[in-house]
Amino acid sequence: MAKKQDLQFNKNEDKMKLLWSATKQKLNKIEEGGGKKYHERNKAKGKLSPRDRVKYLIDKGSNFIELGAFAAYEMYEEYGGCPAGGTVAGIGYVSGRQCMIIANDNTVKAGAWFPMTGKKNLRMQEIAMENHLPVIYLVDSAGVFLPMQDEIFPDKEHFGRIFRNNAKMSAMGITQIAAVMGSCVAGGAYLPIMSDETLMVKGNGSIYLAGPYLVKAAIGEDVDSETLGGSQTHNEISGIADYEFDTEKECIDQVKKIMNKLGEKPKAGFDRIEPQKAKTPKSIYGIVSADNSKPYDVREVINKITDAGEFEEFKKSYGKTIVCGYARIDGWAVGIVANQREIIKTAKGELQIGGVIYNDSADKAARFIMNCNQKKVPLVFLQDVTGFMVGSRSEHAGIIKDGAKLVNAVSNSVVPKITVIIGNSYGAGNYAMCGKAYDPRFIYAWPNAKLAVMGGAQAAKVLLQIQVAALKKKGETIKPETEKKMLKDIMDKYAKQTTPYYAAARLWVDAIIDPGDTRKVISEGIKAANMNPKIEEHNVGVFQV
Repeated sequence: MAKKQDLQFNKNEDKMKLLWSATKQKLNKIEEGGGKKYHERNKAKGKLSPRDRVKYLIDKGSNFIELGAFAAYEMYEEYGGCPAGGTVAGIGYVSGRQCMIIANDNTVKAGAWFPMTGKKNLRMQEIAMENHLPVIYLVDSAGVFLPMQDEIFPDKEHFGRIFRNNAKMSAMGITQIAAVMGSCVAGGAYLPIMSDETLMVKGNGSIYLAGPYLVKAAIGEDVDSETLGGSQTHNEISGIADYEFDTEKECIDQVKKIMNKLGEKPKAGFDRIEPQKAKTPKSIYGIVSADNSKPYDVREVINKITDAGEFEEFKKSYGKTIVCGYARIDGWAVGIVANQREIIKTAKGELQIGGVIYNDSADKAARFIMNCNQKKVPLVFLQDVTGFMVGSRSEHAGIIKDGAKLVNAVSNSVVPKITVIIGNSYGAGNYAMCGKAYDPRFIYAWPNAKLAVMGGAQAAKVLLQIQVAALKKKGETIKPETEKKMLKDIMDKYAKQTTPYYAAARLWVDAIIDPGDTRKVISEGIKAANMNPKIEEHNVGVFQV
């Protein structure tokens, strides 16, 4: 038996590493931005690439957790695509301070804002606001992408929300620094001016509400870009900018100096002790199968990401399809809520399907979440869930009522929540285990993750039945080979829509991560959350009993 388990472990490890390797190749392609031609054009102007700007800005040897790298992946292809949503963003360290960095990529349509560019930038600001992180904007953008202006300009979660957030963050005391290294046009001109300090690079940096062509069209004035809104104009005449530099590196050096003088602020005070290494007898890559089809004990994943010997399981013998317990991750005290994919035999001799939430599991998890809120312990959710148990027996036992308790507890949790999708994330299970709709501070996915309202095979069969019934109602006869093709078409479409890439493209997750980095990203997330000293009073809604 042990030999068979080792063989399965080795297969899992090989396939998961291959899956991450394929993901990394996609990321490498995304990192090229708009392509070599545009990078060469930047170089000729003395400009660094957006990623080189970020690399020069952050402290050497420090962690940089890139967020939203897959934003807009395989979207807007009729316009040539929008790699990484035209923005490089993430959490890094500048002069020892953890901060949010947002850099326009001017190699992608001159840094113009597509709909997903706006959504990504708003998500980064949301993270900064939730965690009280200083924000550094590396500005180089042509403004709204005009062919799609109706999808980026007027709505609540569109382009203008950026400047509202600038104002809100300023009122919250969150430092914002804008380094203007290229164009900053139209509405986008408000961003650096609504930041605490504005830096500009001579020759390349420009800020104006309307560029020379629009000024000519609107009022008939002939004026060049530099006179209209260059660094000299805004440093010497308008007073809009605060600093002027000959080179981008000099500009970034000043950002570092500003960050170096930020005063310390109160923190949330989440408990942390000296970190211990996680248990490492085996690799984390071999536990979960790459196709999410094999049962496994989620405690093995927990052992890989938590400090050695620190997992204290809560109600171990009850509600076994969700594992709950206290632990430390890189020294931080956390509460862990994890789906269990093993096929479990209960005390009554019944089998419980792995990855499914039963009545007792929902009750246990809800109670544990409330306990963590009582103790001010951050929560980590490890999702591999196929949903709540269905069928007459579960309905009669009140599965909806017990599921509602769990959703209520997650919704009203006030401690920071970090979610990692390590397998399936289906249906209401996504909600109950703190999916994107339930305000996790950060949400990550492994490269094997699948997000959908239900499993692909089940969904395809349901959709096929609906389509066939509709055709039969019209009097059409469906041949077996036609039905087979219909099923394949549905399954192919559904398979594409359930991948982590599809989810990350739409920012349903913040990033697809290397499973080996799970411990690191959780630790950095809690460190960020600790920057916000304000924790709301914990209350819960009405529970049906």
